[in-house]
Amino acid sequence: MSLLAGTDTRTPAPQATEEFAARFGVALDDFFRTRPDVDAARELAGEVRALVLAGGKRMRPAFAWWGWRAAGGEACGDAAEATVRALVSLELLQCCALVHDDVMDRSATRRGRPAVHEAFAARHRRHRWSGSARHHGDCAAILVGDLALAWADDALVTAGLPAAALRRAWRPWQEMRTEMMAGQHLDLLATARREGSLEAALRVASLKTAAYTVERPLHLGAALADAPADLIGCLREFGRDIGVAFQLRDDLIGVFGDGAVTGKPVGEDLREGKRTPLMAIAVARATAAGDHAARRTLLRCLTGVPITDETVAAVRALLVDLGAVEAVERLIDTLTASGLAALDRAAVDEVARTHLKRLAARAVHRRD
Repeated sequence: MSLLAGTDTRTPAPQATEEFAARFGVALDDFFRTRPDVDAARELAGEVRALVLAGGKRMRPAFAWWGWRAAGGEACGDAAEATVRALVSLELLQCCALVHDDVMDRSATRRGRPAVHEAFAARHRRHRWSGSARHHGDCAAILVGDLALAWADDALVTAGLPAAALRRAWRPWQEMRTEMMAGQHLDLLATARREGSLEAALRVASLKTAAYTVERPLHLGAALADAPADLIGCLREFGRDIGVAFQLRDDLIGVFGDGAVTGKPVGEDLREGKRTPLMAIAVARATAAGDHAARRTLLRCLTGVPITDETVAAVRALLVDLGAVEAVERLIDTLTASGLAALDRAAVDEVARTHLKRLAARAVHRRD
């Protein structure tokens, strides 16, 4: 049984969650309303705004907010309002990551709508412009992601933070951006080198997703509140483990999720040949069992060649039969336990601890 069993994963303390969501929504709207209006950039800006406002779990700013609160940051007042505005940066950083990731993975959809590169490519074809529609779409999407990254910096530095707070936040912000890019690079290398070890896959998960989803947002929020080093250490350890568990859950959803809920086709991770811990475990188990047919079927999904619906169904069945799904669930539980133990060592009040546990439950038990 999960250590977070019984925790309401849908509404982490409803009133406080709704209050923060409302305040954050206002901050997002205010930020977009004050962006420079440059004619040539309007299409790019529109894509950033549409993707950010299309949905998403807002998990990164939520973790950062409760990192702020855990370190003694007040719920209301000028400092709190500046902090909320600063956390808009995290959604823009996420937008950059999603747009560029979709180009690299050749993903067709994102949040139930065409991926940015697909939207621009379709426009190119519709107007019968010269050159390659695919190349045009990729180039435009790179610019959209770059604009989101530039605006992420803008959101942080123009939020009205005191100079001292901005200086404290700048280091985790720098590290988070670099770690995110490093994780994506490792992911590209793993595919090119056909690396299939669980260790390599978990390293990618830690840098590509966990660091900028949970660990560094917590660090950012706590730094803004001038948290002591020992508290930041506990929060980062909690965030690192919960962040990897979040990615492992994402891997399961990417294979077994409901497309109507996720906004992506069923089994898209398999079609994209993602080298996830889930697949690493399955290949290792098939190899150890001497099941060459199962190993060939699994490896076919990692070569980048087009695969059929029948292959997707066969691989999904193998992931269950080989015990890979069960092994990932156990790993999620192990990481959750380790993360919660780190949080229990942190000197935070019970309100913040409760909210962080609820956010952790939401991260590791979600379905979208």
